[in-house]
Amino acid sequence: MNDERRNKRLRLLISRLNKERKKQAKQIDILCNDFVAAQKDFIKSLNTIGFAADFYGAIAGLTELNELLFAAGNLIKDQIPDANVAFFLLAHTIAEGQQHDNLDCRQTSFELHIFESDLAIDLEDRRIENFFTAELVGNIAKSNRVCTIEDMLAMGLAGSPACLEKISAAAIPLSTPVSSMGFVLIYRSSRNQITADELKAITQITPGLARSIASCRALVSSI
Repeated sequence: MNDERRNKRLRLLISRLNKERKKQAKQIDILCNDFVAAQKDFIKSLNTIGFAADFYGAIAGLTELNELLFAAGNLIKDQIPDANVAFFLLAHTIAEGQQHDNLDCRQTSFELHIFESDLAIDLEDRRIENFFTAELVGNIAKSNRVCTIEDMLAMGLAGSPACLEKISAAAIPLSTPVSSMGFVLIYRSSRNQITADELKAITQITPGLARSIASCRALVSSI
């Protein structure tokens, strides 16, 4: 009888030990997964910081607008593979000293600077820039936020559905604390969607790029 009770207690003890081992193993798995995720996030953050440092280093000292935009466009394309980059810059009279909320979108005038990907894509997948009217450009600039294709459609983008559904795009504001310089449009095939991490990297450098654009224009105006 004593042996039976000892065996029973032993079985209970083994059962409890097994449950405790499984619990500990599960906790270890969770900790490992959290650690790996934290490492990945840290590496992404370092990559974003590294891109911003390289970007600002590359454009430092550039005082000619076309040269600045050419360098910026190439750096952005290096960061976002296979992307097309277009800068929509508001005219001087609108960009200089005018608050975002005061833009008259119907009377917006702008300059367009295009830097295309080296990757060939179908013609119907291209030239989204042709769908950008002065009013749409003004609406995007006035919003002063990252705009998706869906946002742009709500603001008046009236392109061919067959074309737009094949494009992954985002418009990222180029603004100083007091005024909007315009925005940079980044797009590529929807088969390769632009990611949140890629957008985060670009939003880190656009404030500095906007100040550099403003400085280039101010220099031209002073000559």
